[in-house]
Amino acid sequence: MAQANRWLLTRDFSLIWWSQVLSQVAEGISKLALLWFVYAVTGSPLKTTVIGLLQTLPPILFGPFIGVIVDHFPKKTILIASDVARGVLIGLIPCLVSVESFTVESLYLLTFLYGVATAVFVPTLSSAVPFMVTRPQFTAANALLQSTTSLGIIIGPAVSGLGIALSGSQDVLCVNAVTYFASAACLLPIRLRATEAAQTDGAGWKPFIRNLLEGIRYAFLTHRNILILILLASVYTFGSGAFTTLFPVYGRDLLGLGPVEVGYLWSWLGGGLLLSSLGLLRLSAWDLGRRLSVITFSCVLAGLAVLGLTWTHDLRVASVLVACIGIGFGTWTPIAWGIIQEVAPSGMVGRVMAVYTAVATATSMLGMSAFGWVAESFGSIASIIGIGGVMFILAGGSAWFGQRIGAGNR
Repeated sequence: MAQANRWLLTRDFSLIWWSQVLSQVAEGISKLALLWFVYAVTGSPLKTTVIGLLQTLPPILFGPFIGVIVDHFPKKTILIASDVARGVLIGLIPCLVSVESFTVESLYLLTFLYGVATAVFVPTLSSAVPFMVTRPQFTAANALLQSTTSLGIIIGPAVSGLGIALSGSQDVLCVNAVTYFASAACLLPIRLRATEAAQTDGAGWKPFIRNLLEGIRYAFLTHRNILILILLASVYTFGSGAFTTLFPVYGRDLLGLGPVEVGYLWSWLGGGLLLSSLGLLRLSAWDLGRRLSVITFSCVLAGLAVLGLTWTHDLRVASVLVACIGIGFGTWTPIAWGIIQEVAPSGMVGRVMAVYTAVATATSMLGMSAFGWVAESFGSIASIIGIGGVMFILAGGSAWFGQRIGAGNR
């Protein structure tokens, strides 16, 4: 354990890291199994698409409200309750199918509630980091948490596909519920620092609304660097969300790949994300300007690699390019989260992260729609070129932000 804690930073962070490994693998399993299950039950591509939308809407609709809850209730309790809720909801979905009263509407409701539980979990996790590790370790902690997402991308869909083939999506969802319960069990022994206490200034709607407005005002008006970071995050998710969503389309249209080859290529994206996360461990203590320069370089790398997909038909070359895209995409979130954790007061991180997530998710959906329309109207090459252009814009914005930070420190 002592050896493990050197690279997992602290005892409590190591517990939450292993919990996230289970949680992210469970999410990877449930994402494919749920979509497959819904399509098998309804036979409708449109209704299957609605399932994906319902999981995306909660952070947009409730983000600022969730942030107030995160800042004013014990974070450990929220994390455990969110994992338990996701396990129950994922388990209920297949169980309701055998009941005569089952309807698509009930499935939509359960999926939406699952999305709400996930929307609560993410800002709680990020706002708990400052209470488990020291300030110079923030970026490293976020990078390690992102590595669990990479493992979820690599392991989850493969396990889910194998389980569906052998036993069916219903059984996969039922078994997957246990994974969430195991994730919650890993969180039981964690001890957040004593400074992480539930904050409250009274019950009722007026204090709640006051705290809600305080968080929004801080994110958009009080701290200019937070606003700039949120705007740059919007550019990032506008491009990266579109690329990951349309990845199968690009694989088929540009490279002529089937589903097996697309899955293989997808694993290279997860591998690139994992490499990026591990690389960030070495620069956690760098100043903000130098960390933003890393984002600038990685965005240029991702932009060039995205454009490179337009001229190659070789799967091996495409695999290297996709891995480079994963590396480029992988630097933004750990560094951005680390900046928020460093800049925002500890009692405000949950609200700022919830606003950040809400805006980033909304622009991700906008990017999916915009570049999906471009791909359908003008072809996949035009869509890919547009995403590459977005990454170059983000590189320029990050370089400018780094210079602004450096000038402010002089």
